[in-house]
Amino acid sequence: MTPQIGTIFAVTPQLRNLLITLGAIAVILVLVILLFGGKSPFMRFINFFLEENGGEGGGGAPSRERRYNRKPAEDDSNQKKTSEPIVEMATLVRKSDDRLRVIESTGQQKLMDEYYELQFVTRKGQKLKIECSREAYEKIPFNQQGSLTYKRNTLVKFKYYEDTVYNN
Repeated sequence: MTPQIGTIFAVTPQLRNLLITLGAIAVILVLVILLFGGKSPFMRFINFFLEENGGEGGGGAPSRERRYNRKPAEDDSNQKKTSEPIVEMATLVRKSDDRLRVIESTGQQKLMDEYYELQFVTRKGQKLKIECSREAYEKIPFNQQGSLTYKRNTLVKFKYYEDTVYNN
């Protein structure tokens, strides 16, 4: 008696179900890798909804690394698109500075790498971070509403009821 070819490769119902299950698992794994891979369009779409909206961070002055290597925040993106001076009614809500004080052996003190930043809130609720000079930083009072003129992210002038402060 010679075995017939059909009986050698006979697939029992249990083996067939196992092969179908393994195939389904393989297809699901391939789909997961394609959909949730790092640079897939689907993953970018999902990340759009999962990203935080840049809430208030730890506060304080930005470090040198953050200041020079920072990426524009959502609030900064609108103010950096145009090179024309922009005029808006705004209120000063925060001041921050970053200075390096050097003391020589002779007792002489020098300030180096000075950076001054003012944060305003417009009438529409948009937050603007504006760089300025030390004089403007010291002269503009808190919670003062006025006409803010800036170019990109640098102060041109701030005009309020009592005075007009220019960026020197």
